Amino acid sequence: MAEKFIEVKNVEKSYWRDTLEIPVLNNINLDIEKGDFLALMGPSGSGKTTLLNLIAGIDRPSTGEIFVDGVDIAPLSDGMLARWRSDNVGFVFQFYNLLPVLTAFENVELPLLLTKLSKQERKHQVETALSIVGLADRMDHYPNQLSGGQEQRVAIARAIATDPSFILADEPTGDLDKVSAEEIMDLLSQLNKEFGKTIIMVTHDPKAAEYARTQRHLDKGELNNNHA
Repeated sequence: MAEKFIEVKNVEKSYWRDTLEIPVLNNINLDIEKGDFLALMGPSGSGKTTLLNLIAGIDRPSTGEIFVDGVDIAPLSDGMLARWRSDNVGFVFQFYNLLPVLTAFENVELPLLLTKLSKQERKHQVETALSIVGLADRMDHYPNQLSGGQEQRVAIARAIATDPSFILADEPTGDLDKVSAEEIMDLLSQLNKEFGKTIIMVTHDPKAAEYARTQRHLDKGELNNNHA
């Protein structure tokens, strides 16, 4: 029997604007197995990124529980959540979020500065991550010396440098041309198949979603129950 890795149970999320309650997610139940590659699809405003942020511990549910590897993350203090995130979650964003004043090596090293690793251990992990994404020869380049696809590769190297227990990708191909997008999806697929990384990806691109093992659709804050 497959191992449940992430369990989202009866989760609701609303935001308040003055006295107006704006519901975003309604009674979400979702089980994600270890080693799965899940594509969360749906139109803009359907709550995809909100759900991603809840699973990442960036935001908290209004009601419900979220278990990751047996840990209920919703009630953790801010400090404990920050530590949990740095230990467990690798983030890949649509717009790379690289710091322009840092080289590819330094960008990938950033999350490792929060760990207890020695300088030599950090160097080894950064070089390993950059070689996995095919950029070992670009580690001294700055973001403005790289193509969009290469910048996203650096962002993925940064996400995997800490060896996180899962990767969250929010529209990872949304800002890329067709060829670069395919290369990025091939890379995510490789991380899933060869390295066993659990990946949760938000996308509205059906082509990107085809790379995932599981597809789920959100619409108006409701998660459908059809497993693709």
